[in-house]
Amino acid sequence: MNETGVGVFCPGMKETRRLLIGFVVFLLPASFARPQGVDADFRVTSDPIQAVIVTMTRGTPVVFTFHIKPGFHVNSHQPIQPEMIATVLNFSPPEDLMIARKQYPDGVVAAFAYDPDNKHSVYSGDIAVKALVLAAPKASPGSFTVHGELKYQACDSHSCYPPKILPIKFDVKISSTTKRVPRIR
Repeated sequence: MNETGVGVFCPGMKETRRLLIGFVVFLLPASFARPQGVDADFRVTSDPIQAVIVTMTRGTPVVFTFHIKPGFHVNSHQPIQPEMIATVLNFSPPEDLMIARKQYPDGVVAAFAYDPDNKHSVYSGDIAVKALVLAAPKASPGSFTVHGELKYQACDSHSCYPPKILPIKFDVKISSTTKRVPRIR
């Protein structure tokens, strides 16, 4: 009590210690939590893309290689079930460049424990998406960076996880030199 006879709460050392321990016990486990022991950011990774040289008159083929972690799969570019999220590679090229003729691999049809009555078209392991990089009709020679993203939904044999976006980027040089470049087959 103070001089006026009113009680004042001032936690002693024991109360302060209890509050601190309770705070640590409550928050510490949450800071180490991982969804089912898996780091969700690494279910799909990509290989770095080498710099691409494009001439003013011809496109250059590019292959984007993605690796799906063992034990997981992603829906293909054309899922059988309409409610499944397709794997899609999108680009935001500068106005001097165009990305054309994206070619996705065929999916593998399989059934899983999370939906045993339906077949699903999926990718697993390593996949390659092909595309053609072209100079826009009024492009100027120079160096550019193309940004893109792979949108996918990873699943294991029992459940699917929230959709993810894997950012990618690569450099392109537009050359005024005419040079024969192989075509995508």
